[in-house]
Amino acid sequence: MRYLFEDYSLDTDRRELYRGANVVSIAPQVFDLLDYLIRNRERVVSKDDLINAIWNGRSVSDAALTTRLNVARSAIGDSGEGQRLIKTLPRKGFRFVGQVREAQGPPGAAATDSPVDLPNPSLPDKPSVAVLPFQNMSSDPEQEYFADGMVEEITTALSRFKWLFVIARNSSFTFKGRVVDIKEVGRRLGVRYVLEGSVRKACGKVRIAGQLVDAVTGAHIWADRFERDLIDVFALQDEVTVAVVSAIQPKLFQTEIAMAARRRPENLSAYDYYLRALPQYYLTTREGMAEAIRLAHRALELDPRFGLVAALAANCHTLNVLLGYSADPRFDRKEAVRLLRSALSADDSDPEILAMACLVSAFMVGDSETEIEMADRAVALNPNSLEAWNGRGWVYWVAGLPEEAIRSFERAVRMSPVDPRLHNPFAGMGYALIELGRFDEAIVAGKKAQRQNPSFSPAYRCLAAAFAHLGRGAEAREAAARLLGVDPSFTITSWIARGGPSNAKLLIEGLRKAGLPE
Repeated sequence: MRYLFEDYSLDTDRRELYRGANVVSIAPQVFDLLDYLIRNRERVVSKDDLINAIWNGRSVSDAALTTRLNVARSAIGDSGEGQRLIKTLPRKGFRFVGQVREAQGPPGAAATDSPVDLPNPSLPDKPSVAVLPFQNMSSDPEQEYFADGMVEEITTALSRFKWLFVIARNSSFTFKGRVVDIKEVGRRLGVRYVLEGSVRKACGKVRIAGQLVDAVTGAHIWADRFERDLIDVFALQDEVTVAVVSAIQPKLFQTEIAMAARRRPENLSAYDYYLRALPQYYLTTREGMAEAIRLAHRALELDPRFGLVAALAANCHTLNVLLGYSADPRFDRKEAVRLLRSALSADDSDPEILAMACLVSAFMVGDSETEIEMADRAVALNPNSLEAWNGRGWVYWVAGLPEEAIRSFERAVRMSPVDPRLHNPFAGMGYALIELGRFDEAIVAGKKAQRQNPSFSPAYRCLAAAFAHLGRGAEAREAAARLLGVDPSFTITSWIARGGPSNAKLLIEGLRKAGLPE
């Protein structure tokens, strides 16, 4: 049976929701919720009705029920405010109020074709991944919903990274309950990587095991297991999702960078040049910035609308100014702002672009209201992005809001705990802690930044100022000497002129106490 409403079609035989000819990815539980509401559209459905039908009578909080209803609404273009299709009747229940037509058969001729008869799709021009249904290892088959929900959450979280091509859950779930060959899955779905796993619940605990496999070579890229207390199912799904995504997203990126480095120069695409630029950018050295800018511009020659690489180049020009590498600061500032605008005109809804754009703007433009809006939008679009939380941290620090900056930097570190860019949030955290007078903690953060990248001058600025405030003169002078070793032209006045915020009073005072030149 198919239920048709507006431009949507709910196919109960295939258990798929369509918008036009396109499949809308939804969790099995959300599908069941829509199915039940539409089947019973002639009456008001109570909360107890839904719990008995969808959750098999298990205890479900009002907040959890509301969350699932809003996910169902979002899947069909509705909202809790508009309630155009799913209406809440206070103290009574819920009702599907859209006009529905019933039809038999598949949504179109193409839908009747067996997937076996379709040609295998080619690999897309960016990293691609499928999250297979996790195997339910529990003795209770009723726990299947938890494993399915876990996969849905991970798929959704990964899909927020615009540089990543993620196969919709409906396609991945065609392999549910089957013993599969990963290489065959990759060919059938047209993906380079496959994430598979299992869920086991027992004695009040849940254990999730996962592994990321290169579907072309069969090589294992990552494997881990997570064990948590089973208290709140939805909170647990969120926590494990963050843990899995924060582990595999950098691994995917690092694998792609390594492959781009091995490709012959005559075969490089714009995306390959972007990937080659990243490790140079991560070095944060004068030579690294120059090479990253060169590679970024090669990418832009091939694809002038490549917003992410324009944002990267803007960030490199900004760092040239801030770190004292620039031979012509006026040119670098101008280029940073030009590339910033180019990146936003290409895509102002990409969280990674917004993250770099707000950071560039904070130091090169100085419009706190606009920069905070961009930073907040970046983390709203992708709450699993280190780049987004790091950018937000720097924006809030420049704006003179160190407490919120620290919260952002801590989230950045949590999102990607083995990332090559961690020197950035650690240094930012140290700066913010100095402004709050928490000098011992600032030293810890500064040392972490130094260990991550020994040539990163902000780490030594942090350490010199914090040691000086604590009266640890010898250590402050040593940090100051290390700073001048990586940034010989540093003076406090020139640092402020480069873009260092003059409202960082305690940081500047500490630099003076450390004996750095005025």
